This record gives sequence, C-alpha cells and structure tokens, in this order.
Amino acid sequence: MGAVSLLALGCAGTQPPPTQQLADVQAANRSASELGAQKNPRAQLYLKLSEEQLKQAKAAMEDDDNENADRLLTRAKLDAELAIALTREADATRKETRAL
Repeated sequence: MGAVSLLALGCAGTQPPPTQQLADVQAANRSASELGAQKNPRAQLYLKLSEEQLKQAKAAMEDDDNENADRLLTRAKLDAELAIALTREADATRKETRAL
C-alpha cells in the first residue's frame, strides 16, 4: 500500500505538456517574422534566440521534461516579444525620420 501511495504522489506532481505555451511562442515568432525582424540586427538576434529555445523546448517535451520545456518556452516568448518590440520601434523611427 505504501508503494502505491508514493507512486500516486509522484504522478500527481507531473506537469502536463505546455502545449498552449508552445502555440503562443510559435505565433509570436511568426508575428516577429512577418513584421520584418530579420531586417533589424537586434530583433533578429532575439528572434533567433526564441527559435533556438523553442527547439530545445520541443526536445524537452519529447523527453517528458515538461517543467524544463515550460521554462524554455517562457524565455522564448519573452525573446519573441522583444523582437517584435524592437522591430516596431525601428519601423516607427524610420517613419518618423521620413516625416522630418
């Protein structure tokens, strides 16, 4: 009976696959690409970091290391959002310069 209880407790702590976070990162990376992050060196760097972390997160999920995958996806989403912000900032600066 004790072994069964320990097994049940071990399973209860297992984190489910972070599938929603995975989809969110993929969408953020797609947005950064569509906005032109590849044309801005700083934004391109953060997009690349996000893509690498996404790849590592997928590997972690395949290994059932969902806690690590979740952590990687959190970082990946932040990097993708930074790439988006840097791209938008550069675009706004470009438009402002043209207006002058």
